[in-house]
Amino acid sequence: MVSAETKPNSSSNFKLIDGRKLSYKERGVPKEKSNYRIIFIHGFDSSKERDFLAPQELMNTMGVYIVQFDRAGYGGSDPNLKRSLRSEASDIEELANHLELGSKFHIIGFSMGSYPTWSCIKHLSHRLAGVAFVVPIVNYQWPSLPESVLKDDERKKWYKRMTLVARYAPKLLHWWMIRKTSQSSSTDSTKPTYFTDKDLELLKNAPGFQFLTADKLKSRSVFNNLRSDFLVAFSKWDFDPLELSNPFSENDKRPVHIWHGCEDRFINLKLQRHVSERLPWIQYHEVHDGGHLLIYDTAVCEAILKSLLLGEDTPLYTPKFTS
Repeated sequence: MVSAETKPNSSSNFKLIDGRKLSYKERGVPKEKSNYRIIFIHGFDSSKERDFLAPQELMNTMGVYIVQFDRAGYGGSDPNLKRSLRSEASDIEELANHLELGSKFHIIGFSMGSYPTWSCIKHLSHRLAGVAFVVPIVNYQWPSLPESVLKDDERKKWYKRMTLVARYAPKLLHWWMIRKTSQSSSTDSTKPTYFTDKDLELLKNAPGFQFLTADKLKSRSVFNNLRSDFLVAFSKWDFDPLELSNPFSENDKRPVHIWHGCEDRFINLKLQRHVSERLPWIQYHEVHDGGHLLIYDTAVCEAILKSLLLGEDTPLYTPKFTS
């Protein structure tokens, strides 16, 4: 067992090569005593304060060090007016170098934090010891997604419409988002329809979680950052993840994992299963009663760490579907 002493949760920051400030916090065992070093990548409208809720005792026993950082424009990090798939990966590499994480480190990418994670697999695979995607987005503009998988997916139309409005009518989108959020707050903001009952139960013990509010959205800088994040995630990419070959050694036991909740209301389960079938070098796991907020389920987080770091699979999360 590694010493149970943990790093404080206070924030630190440093300057990136382009002059922007990047803010982060460290968790788990002290880095110099760690066996595993992980960078956690948060999602949309989030920050480093939304912890990956793996049990502290487990992290102490395994010797896990986790750094959580604010992606560009979130929390204490400066916005990046030139945000791109490549810039998100570059920020992660600079963070790893600044903290001296070594030649290789692990990544856990949550929800919309998955597009920087895909970019790391594309551009930084030589630095990665392993990767876990947790409820990752699927971009409907990936060229090789077949129409047979998309034809009954109403989300495709919504994302296409939102992407067009975000790009060509940002003022209209800003007004609509404030109005929509205000209406939700005036009815019952404690039970948004896009979270399942399981999600809402998990939120009761989730540190750092706040719903997007109309007051927050009134800030132009907040809206601009959300808009740029959304556009990079759901516009055309310079590569198709479904066409990627395994960037890792064949001797590695599938060091890339996807975790998905079968009840997730954000991400289409059918699409996630298709991704897993297209990329057999990825280990796919399903949480049968899980929604979108798997990072707040301590049992799931424990399974994610054991699978990613130790190669231990939990039969409970083995998918039960046929191609």
